[in-house]
Amino acid sequence: MMTEQKNKNQELGATQENTYTPEDIEKNKTMAGLAYLLFFLPLIACPESRYAKFHANQALLLLITGIVGNVILGIIPVIGWMLMPIFGIGVLILGIMGLVNGFGGKAKQLPLIGKFTILK
Repeated sequence: MMTEQKNKNQELGATQENTYTPEDIEKNKTMAGLAYLLFFLPLIACPESRYAKFHANQALLLLITGIVGNVILGIIPVIGWMLMPIFGIGVLILGIMGLVNGFGGKAKQLPLIGKFTILK
């Protein structure tokens, strides 16, 4: 059952990646990578690009996750405060993965949070 779900997710990821034209990817690689620094930048610079919009969505999800996670961990005394740096490192790693994928021309979802869509 788990392998079926994993295969289904991989197929969805493969079809997601194939929906972007090579011209769109090549033209908007820079904006897609910069989305992880300012998520709204691709929405302003190239609003018609589906590839850049995908990475803007991933960056927005990462931003929301970082803010919500820090607020929740900040409320929890001692244990939450000790976990906050570990959570921050995790968010940083996800951001670096997104940057590499954006600049590299790949439309891979971020682990754990990438399956959600806020920007369409």
